[in-house]
Amino acid sequence: MNLYPRFDFDQVDFVTADTHFSHARISELADRPFATVDEMNAELIRRWNETVSPTEVVLHLGDVALGPIEESIGITAQLHGRRFLVPGNHDRVSPATQSKKAIERFAALYEAAGWTILPEVIEGTRRGYRILASHYPYKGDSQESDRHTTHRPRWDDGIPLLHPRPRPRTERAPVPRRRRRPRLHARPLHRNRRVDPRPPRRRTMARHRNP
Repeated sequence: MNLYPRFDFDQVDFVTADTHFSHARISELADRPFATVDEMNAELIRRWNETVSPTEVVLHLGDVALGPIEESIGITAQLHGRRFLVPGNHDRVSPATQSKKAIERFAALYEAAGWTILPEVIEGTRRGYRILASHYPYKGDSQESDRHTTHRPRWDDGIPLLHPRPRPRTERAPVPRRRRRPRLHARPLHRNRRVDPRPPRRRTMARHRNP
């Protein structure tokens, strides 16, 4: 029995997420090496189209674009490939952050730019293995508390989940301190010590006979 809408993962050639086209602060927040938004958008499009051919399939796991959505989503029409979108919290078609009326209004913009909008959680198989995909993990968040919990996969029952979200701050691995190298204390060998190559004799116990 399927808990979520079905999707054919075998058709997918690339998976990506969090492109954040036209996001004015993403270079600062994510340490991207761009001086302006226009420079970032142009480079994202160039790298995408160098990698993806017009006939290949891309699954985008949310947060495509921000800013004035008519302009930012319109830019993504230049991207190659058949493009499927699992909405993230920053997408204007996200049930987690947008009303039904807003989603209906913005969906046409995404579709005109070549996006096929999928549900927030999808299920299917990849080479025979069952997997899920979502913008959100089962649990954990980049913030101190979990957000949008009702829009995530319902529970973690061991099915692999494709998602782009980082581990929560409380679970991130600490930076290990530099440790001193342990000193190696080698025992000196006795050069003149003879080694008998024969195996040691097997010691046996004499049986005690009763008189």
